[in-house]
Amino acid sequence: MSLKELDRVDLMRRIHERRLTQAKAAEILGVGLRQVERLYRTYKRQGPVGLASGKRGRPSNRKLPGELREHALELVRTHYADFGPTLALEKLQQHHGVTVSVETLRKWMVADGLWTPRAERRGRVQQPRRRRDCLGELVQIDGSDHEWFEARAPRCVLLVFVDDATGRLMELQFCMAESTFAYFNSTQRYLQQHGKPVAFYSDKANIFRVNKREPKGGDGLTQFGRAMTALNIDIICANTPAAKGRVERAHLTLQDRLVKELRLAGVSDVAAANRFLPGFTDEYNQRFGRPPRNPYNAHRPLLPGERLDDIFTWQEQRRVSKSLTVNYHRIMYLLEESDEARKVRGKRVTVHETEDGDISIRNGPIELPATAFPMEQACVSQGAIVSNKLLAGALTEIKQRQEVQAQQRLAGRMTLRDKAILRRQVPSP
Repeated sequence: MSLKELDRVDLMRRIHERRLTQAKAAEILGVGLRQVERLYRTYKRQGPVGLASGKRGRPSNRKLPGELREHALELVRTHYADFGPTLALEKLQQHHGVTVSVETLRKWMVADGLWTPRAERRGRVQQPRRRRDCLGELVQIDGSDHEWFEARAPRCVLLVFVDDATGRLMELQFCMAESTFAYFNSTQRYLQQHGKPVAFYSDKANIFRVNKREPKGGDGLTQFGRAMTALNIDIICANTPAAKGRVERAHLTLQDRLVKELRLAGVSDVAAANRFLPGFTDEYNQRFGRPPRNPYNAHRPLLPGERLDDIFTWQEQRRVSKSLTVNYHRIMYLLEESDEARKVRGKRVTVHETEDGDISIRNGPIELPATAFPMEQACVSQGAIVSNKLLAGALTEIKQRQEVQAQQRLAGRMTLRDKAILRRQVPSP
């Protein structure tokens, strides 16, 4: 008997011994008085056994036929052996007219060994990896998108650089989103403070690697990868988040401790938080950092020719036309005539763009002076004097303007004609 049934037996015995009224028993059980009267009559007639549920041991009245179960499982074995219960049910309904609930099919498949519940699946074994021996041998980098300022400011991202050998925070920076220029700024500060590490360990985000199997053009490097190649720093991408566990565990610690420290310090914006980070980083490293097994520092100094301000720019290749023009992002740049400019006619040059949008065109280390001529902003008035270098752009702007004016005039004529037709159709009073 169940506990509920045993409680009922005890109450019926107390009623029989006149130690409890039926009204009080009904109140205790939460049922009506007539129900208690029926239970008491059954108790007097059959004893405690009569209060046991009569449905126990009998099949449910809503039990599905065994033939339906065998038919559904046979279809799953034959056609959908590697399907999950939800998808298998969709196919059974579409193609075989079998209609049962998802949970029913799930229970059938589990009992028949066709599906293993998630709780019973063997978890993936994550083998531990020893730390690297030297400081700067491997630096894990990642961004953590979190409510760092709670409700005091919008959500933002914290870029985190963690040394694999010591677990020390090497660089922290708040930014609004993970972007190439955000990593450029953080990496530049890292290199200026610590030097060049052997390798960065990151995830497979498109900032660090080209994820397309067959890119249509280019050298297969992202802008960040191109900058690291120029500095002779390797990028290694982890296959799973657990593989870069140092930085992932650092995220959890920072999302707890740093959020509370920012609250106590009254910091509520990105600029103030970036000024707060150096002091927090020193305290964090003193508490959680550990000495490396090998005292050798694997960081390398920057070479004299490695100009970080030039390397950490967005760089793209463009071809110079015979008329010494370069097109970049729908803007035509006119190179000033010079011996260096004439040498690159028909050849490719490199367009450098900074985070602020400043553009410079270079042939190797030599910068080529140029003037921007944005096509969409050109304005040529009647009788204007236009240089032959700007003639193509001016004609394009004139054609676009004439088309717009023609459409406006046509719309105006149609409106007048429509008004005249309407006046003829309306009878005079």
